[in-house]
Order: sequence, then C-alpha cells, then structure tokens
Amino acid sequence: MKVTTRIKQPIREEMELFEQKFQESMSSKVALLNRITYYIVNRKGKQMRPMFVFLVAKMVSGTVNERTYRGASVIELIHTATLVHDDVVDDSNKRRGFFSLNALWKNKIAVLVGDYLLSKGLLLSIDNDDFDQLKIISVAVREMSEGELLQIEKARRLDIVESVYYEIIRQKTATLIAACCAMGACSVKPHDRETIEKMRQFGEYIGMAFQIKDDLFDYTDDAIGKPTGIDIKEQKMTLPLIYTLNNCSEKDKKWIINSVKNHNKDKKRVREIIDFVKNNNGLSYAETKMKEFQQKALQILNDFPDSDYKDALIMMVNYVIDRKI
Repeated sequence: MKVTTRIKQPIREEMELFEQKFQESMSSKVALLNRITYYIVNRKGKQMRPMFVFLVAKMVSGTVNERTYRGASVIELIHTATLVHDDVVDDSNKRRGFFSLNALWKNKIAVLVGDYLLSKGLLLSIDNDDFDQLKIISVAVREMSEGELLQIEKARRLDIVESVYYEIIRQKTATLIAACCAMGACSVKPHDRETIEKMRQFGEYIGMAFQIKDDLFDYTDDAIGKPTGIDIKEQKMTLPLIYTLNNCSEKDKKWIINSVKNHNKDKKRVREIIDFVKNNNGLSYAETKMKEFQQKALQILNDFPDSDYKDALIMMVNYVIDRKI
C-alpha cells in the first residue's frame, strides 16, 4: 500500500465526504466558471493539506464536525487560488503534468478564477461566523505574499543569509501547512489556544522540512519532480547554495555568484555549481537542518496520546523527508 494511502486510511470516510463538500463550495451560476472548477477538482494532487486538517482534528479531540469540513474547504479554496495566480505570475503552462488554467483559458480568466476562489473561501468562513478560522487563513495568505516578495527582493542580490532564507520558506511554504494544522485544532477546540498554537508550530516545522527537501531535489540525479539545477537556472537561493556561499573562499564565492547571475543557462556551468555545492558539504548541511525540523515536529506529537491519527501524522512527517517527488 502506498504511504499516502496508509496516511489517509484513518480519515478515509471524512476525505470522501470532504470531496463532495469541496465541490459544492466551488459552485457558481456561471457555466464557464463551473467548467473550469470541474477541471480543477479532477486534477487535484495528493490532498495533503485537508489531510492535515482532519488528522489533527481527530488526534486532538477524536472527532470532526462541520467546522472541520469548512476549514478544510477554505484551505483548499485559498490554496488553489494561490496556485492559479502563481502559474500566471510564473508564466507556467503545466501544473502536475496537466495544462495550467492560464495555458487553457489565458491569463485574464485565470486571474479572475483565482480571485473567485479566494472570495469563495473567505465567504465560506464569514457566512458561518467562523471568524477564528478566517483569521488563521488570512494570516497565512498575507505571509505567503510577503515571503514571495522577500524572495524576489533578495534574489536580485544573491546575498541571502541563512536566517533570511528560513524566514522566506517559513512564510512561503510552512505558513500554509501551519494554518492547516491550526485549523484542524481550532475547528474542534476553538477555545484551547495552547493546543491550537502547538499544532500551528507542528505544521510550521513540517513545512520547513518539506521546503528543504524540495531544495535538495535540485541537486539529485534521479528523474524526480523537477529537472536538476532548475533552481539555479531560476536564480533561486536554496539552503545548500546559501551554506556553500557562506563557507567558501571569496574567490569561489565570486565565481558562484557570477555563474548563477550570468551563466545560469549554461548546462556545463550549472553542473559545475552543483558539483561544487556537493563537494563543500552543502547537501549534508541541508539534510541535517531538514532532520532537525523533522525531529521538532515529532517532539510536539509526543504530547498527545497514541492513536491511529497520531500514527498517521508521524507517517506524514517522515514521508515529507523520505518522498521521492
């Protein structure tokens, strides 16, 4: 059995019902919109985010309720909106092997669909007076935008220190997973601030580990996820590269920066950067940091009694750093 199927096992029924409710939450009177949202729903990924919402809710209280379903739907609506907008910003024609919305319906429609999904998500919370959940997701959206802009600002100069890198990935990637986990706890224990904060922190640690794992894919030779060296070609500063830049001679540093800025389309030069990073402990350092975040996440789970849901979350944490794509 695939790991993701095993993780989903304890919440299989909830996930099936969630899919119906999520489809309903997207519905519109406009036929074009319904056609596009149908396309989105039928090309969904592993659904890790709603899985976090349900597993956390079940682990902390043993139950889920309508607020849990709404919380998971809000997260998916807003996450989908950000992906649609990202594809427009990145001028990307593919998403998970399928055509992106902007490739099929052009930028104008894609941006409007993203706006529609965002508003549907916000209204789902407002119409049901879930203002505590609305705050969780609104903070996540703000941080994701700030993280993207901070990355763009820093990428121009290629002078990122490690602390800034962590802030970027915390906002860009970890904040949404943190919101999922906080949302799960908040839906069933709205007044238990300590548990909600614990689960938010748990999600943040997983998100940090997840992004560092993504960084490491750029330096592997296997045919996984994305082609080798693409982050270098896009001048993205990843942890292995940042560590290497901050721990090499001035001469080597100048060579790397010049290569990334001016020769990032040269396959031979990109290969040389990858080899240099590997030979100067960039990968092993990033792996160590990734495992530190993994251990911090697992430590938080120690505070909760044993259950199938806790076991599934432990599997999820380990899957994040063991995955091959």
